[in-house]
Amino acid sequence: MDSFTFKSTITHLKYVIFVFVICITCMQSAHSEKEYQQVQIIDPYIEMHTGPGRGYPIFHVVDRHEWVEIIKRKTDWFKVRTDRNKTGWVERSQMERTLTAAGANKRFRDVLVADYLRRRIEFGISGGDFESDPIVIARLGYKFTENILLEFSYGEVAGDLSSSDVYSLNIVSTPFPNWRVSPNFTIGYGRFENKPRATLIGAQDSDSDLANAGIGARFYLTERFFIRADYRYYVVLSNDDENDKFDEITGGVAFFF
Repeated sequence: MDSFTFKSTITHLKYVIFVFVICITCMQSAHSEKEYQQVQIIDPYIEMHTGPGRGYPIFHVVDRHEWVEIIKRKTDWFKVRTDRNKTGWVERSQMERTLTAAGANKRFRDVLVADYLRRRIEFGISGGDFESDPIVIARLGYKFTENILLEFSYGEVAGDLSSSDVYSLNIVSTPFPNWRVSPNFTIGYGRFENKPRATLIGAQDSDSDLANAGIGARFYLTERFFIRADYRYYVVLSNDDENDKFDEITGGVAFFF
């Protein structure tokens, strides 16, 4: 694949990712129009806050026997809507003093790491060392299954003598996705573009294919964020049959939605 074709492919891939994210957002917006579960208040009243936390002010109270719709949950806070179309946040302890349409007490289970692992799209930023040069990497991935993620990564290397762009499409396997500290294994293929500094006489830009394999770990925090650490081993497939090899060690943060 020549440089022009590869750059064209990367450009199209970026547009596909952008359209994909927009489509997912639209589907989530459409999904938000569904019919929500209703519960009836049995306490004398419940307090509605402007945001999901005690630090947010109370702006409205809903009296006993009235009904509210549960729109969404954020940890132990619930966004609800009244019959009069007032929307606010109520803490879990008050929401568990309500009744379902069947007349049973409403209960909510604890939010677990597994709840966030069901989310499909991941995005993250990492930084580290690429063969003694600093590198910054952006990653966007889609989970096909609980264990398999297809990930596109783009990294920029800022060396003393040259700068490089590293593109890679990877398959990431997480054999133990429910562990709070979860190992992962990576294999991928991509492109390595090297640009020598202008001060180097006679130096030319070079583009080459590359393959990579790696191992890493993720530490899941509360809600949707996690910390990740990765080691990657790259083989740059040069045209002169003398393949270059690079080690990469990075750490960063990521979230899924």
